[in-house]
Amino acid sequence: MEREEIQKGAPRAALAGTLMRRGANGFFGAAATVLASLATVPSLHAAEGGASFYLLGSRGPMAGFTPPPGVYFQNDFYIYSGNANVDLDLGGKLVADVDAKALINLSTALWVSPWQVMGGNVAFTATVPIGGPDVTGRIVPSPLSVSDSITTLGDPVLGTFVGWHSGDFHWQTGVSVNVPVGDYHEGDIANLSFNHWAADIYASGTWLNSATGVELSAATGITFNGEDTATHYKNGTEFHIEGTIDQHFSKAFDVGLVGYYYNQLTDDSGSGVPPVLGGFRGEVAAIGATAGYNFQVGKLPVSTRIKYYHEFDAKNRLEGDSVFLTVAMPLWVPGH
Repeated sequence: MEREEIQKGAPRAALAGTLMRRGANGFFGAAATVLASLATVPSLHAAEGGASFYLLGSRGPMAGFTPPPGVYFQNDFYIYSGNANVDLDLGGKLVADVDAKALINLSTALWVSPWQVMGGNVAFTATVPIGGPDVTGRIVPSPLSVSDSITTLGDPVLGTFVGWHSGDFHWQTGVSVNVPVGDYHEGDIANLSFNHWAADIYASGTWLNSATGVELSAATGITFNGEDTATHYKNGTEFHIEGTIDQHFSKAFDVGLVGYYYNQLTDDSGSGVPPVLGGFRGEVAAIGATAGYNFQVGKLPVSTRIKYYHEFDAKNRLEGDSVFLTVAMPLWVPGH
């Protein structure tokens, strides 16, 4: 039966255990298909700027799958363009008519260890962002326009999670932490660094039917924010959930729909919150599409993915469009 499923091109991720025992071809199917949804990465600026530490849309297809023990590398190129119909606090300044664009490259290293907790593998991630936003607007109450842009090194994000497998179902739970040591410019309206600690606690799951190739994935999390020591602005606690419906046509190609919803659970606080903003709770939803393509360079399996999101119904935050371009590959896996 296993031989028949493999010959028919059944999705390799759902057969990870069997395929890993079959050598390099099994490794290609088990790992290269799933590397595009492994880590939490930061957004272009903090909630006080109308966005969040957790990068909405960063988890998608195979969000709950943990690859076999080994070391992996993923690179995400993130493109965002949006605007806000409300005044935003940017770098301690109240800015109206905000239009923001961002180009950010995020490099992530993943180590899936052989250590286990309750039958699941323990993994560790580290992400480094480089790039930044380009922001235009109007400093309230001035009628004059203002603009700012930056290309620099952002805050690194460290994470750990535990991943489990049971037949066609795969799930994980973990935490990611923003470490505020990136390049931050006090008073600027464009920054890549957040200048505050933040943590995102999440759980994700993937069901991939090994016979039909139909995949359902979801990820949800809660983000907790520390206070920006320069602006004395503390973002409220945030909730996010993402979902995917995907069709795997073979081990090499899949197409699907993606989406997310974000809602701020508590008010922003701190002496740096302008009274005119009040609690300034944000909310936004998005819908989009994704496609993945996997191939081999020699014996090296490579996974590529594109994701597009269109946001709508935004409140107290930016609303726009984003694109993720992802390339991922294993660096070292025992026995391969």
